[in-house]
Amino acid sequence: MTQVQPIPAEYTTITPHLVVHDAQAAIEFYQRAFGAELRDCLKHPQGQQVVHASMKIGNAMIMLNQESRDCGQVSPTSLGGSPVSIHLYVENADAFFEKAVLAGATIQMPITEMFWGDRFGTLKDPFGHQWSVATHVKDLSEAEILKGMESCMAQPAAAK
Repeated sequence: MTQVQPIPAEYTTITPHLVVHDAQAAIEFYQRAFGAELRDCLKHPQGQQVVHASMKIGNAMIMLNQESRDCGQVSPTSLGGSPVSIHLYVENADAFFEKAVLAGATIQMPITEMFWGDRFGTLKDPFGHQWSVATHVKDLSEAEILKGMESCMAQPAAAK
């Protein structure tokens, strides 16, 4: 008998678990927008609602389920937003961002070169979850990052 692994294969210590108002539509969106690979999908015996699904995006797993207020599972759509952002490091932030927008994500901050050395932008998916997307393009020292931050903060808000 093999020993059970305390952290399942393909998972890391932290795994985002998203609650959405329409889990089947969310699965389809994440597949189109982020290239998610569905690993498992458990549906309620009395219907088609997704009780639990696991997907892999790049080398990371995410889980999701249908909103269930009776179980305390409320989606950002019902809450009017989410204070959490999920950060994705990808090989090509510009191409990834464009694909997500074409699939239905909304741009919150366009991809731009940031003072900390990343090409970075933010999106909101159709289910109310916020995503930041980045590709690391420059290794900078702490002093270079601080200088870049000071320069960025000195600019008027309209110029940013």
